Amino acid sequence: MKKLLSLSLLIGAVFAAEGYKVITKIKIGGENRWDYTLFDPVNRRLYVSHGTSVEVVDPDAGKVVGTIPQLHGVHGIAVANDLNRGFITNGSNTANSVTIFDLKTLQKVGEPAAGKNPDAVCYEPKTKRVFAMNHSDTTATAIDAKTGEVIKSFPTGATTEFCATDGNGTIFANLEQSSELMQIDAAKLQVVKKISLAPCESPSGLAIDVKNKKLFSACDNKMVAVTDIPSMKVIATPPIGAGPDAAGFDSTLGLAFTSNGGDGTLSIIKPVNGKYETVDTVTTERSARTMTVDEKLHRIYLLAAEYGTQPAGQKGRPPAIPDSFHVLVVGK
Repeated sequence: MKKLLSLSLLIGAVFAAEGYKVITKIKIGGENRWDYTLFDPVNRRLYVSHGTSVEVVDPDAGKVVGTIPQLHGVHGIAVANDLNRGFITNGSNTANSVTIFDLKTLQKVGEPAAGKNPDAVCYEPKTKRVFAMNHSDTTATAIDAKTGEVIKSFPTGATTEFCATDGNGTIFANLEQSSELMQIDAAKLQVVKKISLAPCESPSGLAIDVKNKKLFSACDNKMVAVTDIPSMKVIATPPIGAGPDAAGFDSTLGLAFTSNGGDGTLSIIKPVNGKYETVDTVTTERSARTMTVDEKLHRIYLLAAEYGTQPAGQKGRPPAIPDSFHVLVVGK
């Protein structure tokens, strides 16, 4: 009976695997500093945060095709294709702003002020407002995406990480310090609800399944909290790898992803017999902690750098190899 059970589990594991693997790398080089990355499916461009610049990558051609320079501690990137505008948060203490740029020319067209250390940024299409999540002063700043004018800043109550929108007037965001999920009314410019994500701790990455009304929060204690939006309750906590930062969702395949830079893995989650489970783990690279999803080609783009050998007696992350910054492409 035990042998039959083991064989059954093995067969189930084989069929559960989604077939993803690392298929190529796109070299960027330069300094090994980065944070968020964003894929624009309309223009098929990949925006890569890179310290004091954003690199614009054509993932189909596998090369950098443009740069938005002279930025200030880049964190998040958002696009509004209906307005031909892009938005970049500048987290430097001397900046605390959002750079607005033209999607076609990549030229800067404005830089409104935000709160202290703006991090994640989301465009809400119904209200045509951009929301900068200010990491250090626990506020969110709403900006008119058409005019670039600041509308209002309002308190979030805790340090905010990634955000996501349902496209119908609601913004969701993870609260890292309090391990909560926050819901914002984009029209009223206020937090309308917070829920505990327990047993999730220190959530960072956030992805949304709009059709099935689910949210996926990547948690520091090696799990993803799946939240049912109508009830605003955590319904599952499947395991993921160590050191997660970003999360993503492929709506055409119904797959959620978390990029786990601590152990160099990509976790894949989906419903199995009505229950959310981790169905595959892809080996990526240590440091590949942020990612974005291409739903057309079913690829995941992760940012990473190569690291050398850890010096004897030294703790922490080994030194990065100069000029090794790249995009890791995972697909089938």
